[in-house]
Order: sequence, then structure tokens, then C-alpha cells
Amino acid sequence: MNKRNALKLIAGTAGAMALGLGLSACKENKQSFNAVDITGADYAKDFSLKDADGKVRTMADFKGKVVVLFFGYAQCPDVCPTTMTEMAQVKQQLGKDADKLQVLFLTVDPARDTPEVLKAYMGAFDPSFVALIPTADELAAVAKDFKVYYKKVDGKTPTSYSMDHSAASYIYDTQGRLRLYARYGAGVPTMVSDVKALLAS
Repeated sequence: MNKRNALKLIAGTAGAMALGLGLSACKENKQSFNAVDITGADYAKDFSLKDADGKVRTMADFKGKVVVLFFGYAQCPDVCPTTMTEMAQVKQQLGKDADKLQVLFLTVDPARDTPEVLKAYMGAFDPSFVALIPTADELAAVAKDFKVYYKKVDGKTPTSYSMDHSAASYIYDTQGRLRLYARYGAGVPTMVSDVKALLAS
């Protein structure tokens, strides 16, 4: 091997080592979460919807808090009350940081989920939880933007229908950026861990 080739080999090896170290550093700096990390996603960035008091809300209203947004409806028999109960437990387990978590419940059943119904529903879990009530047109638009599925399923009477809907939660950091997608049934400890990680970042 001549001198020129030897220098090229050394330079190439050094470059590869530097790249490897760089990639290693990136991996070390990257946070590890239990939920699916969707940081940088180009959807579900924001909303502009009325809450149960008639006040228009956006993500900017909750800056400084970790936000967990869930789509559901008050007459849901299992998934929604389970999720809301778990989120109330998550908040309790955060202790002194409890006020840094904001849970949002966006109804997929605005026809039945009136402000009065949702105020009572949120109060059953935690009075600090905020319900968002879209119009039918707003719901269609926000569901599309958030890639959420919902469908009315007819019951025995016109008012006894149910709603099929996506059952995961979207989690935002304290700057209002979408970070995590938490599947239904992940459990309280994993959610607490992820919220604490986001608060610490």
C-alpha cells in the first residue's frame, strides 16, 4: 500500500469513527418513552374548539403543561370511562406536578354531549379536565386532521346509538408540540413515566 492510499484509509477510518460516535451521541440524547414517539408528525398540531363553558380553546391555552387529548363520548360504556379514570390516577400520582398535566376530552358525539352533560362527566373524574365540544362540521374536520376514526352505530331507538371511535391518546409537551401516541390500555405507570419525562425535558 502506498502512502497516499494509507492516508486515505486512515482518513476514512477516522471519519467512520466520528460518524459512529455522532450517531451514538444522538441515540443517547434521544428520550425513551413507553408510548409511540411521533415527534415531528405533521398532523394533529392544533384545534380551535369551544369548551363546556363556551370558551374557544386552542393548544396555546395550555402552554407550560403536558397535554393529553382523548376522543370519546359520555355514554361510552367502557373505553372512555376507563381512560378518564386512569388519567385521574395519573394526575394524582404526579404529586406536586399534578397541575402541570392537562387532560382534554374531545367528544365525538356532540349531539348528545351537551355542555351540561360534559361538565358533569368531567367532574366525575377530575374537575380540571376540559371537555371540547365541536359542531358536526368541526368534528369531521378535526377528526380528519388528527387521523381519528369515529362512526355512529344505530341502536334499538334513535337516541340509543353508540359511537365507534379511535381509543388512543395524543400527548403534547409543554410547548404544545405533539410528541406521543398512547394506545388504549397502556396503564397508569407507563403514562406517569412518559408525562414525567416530558416535564423534565
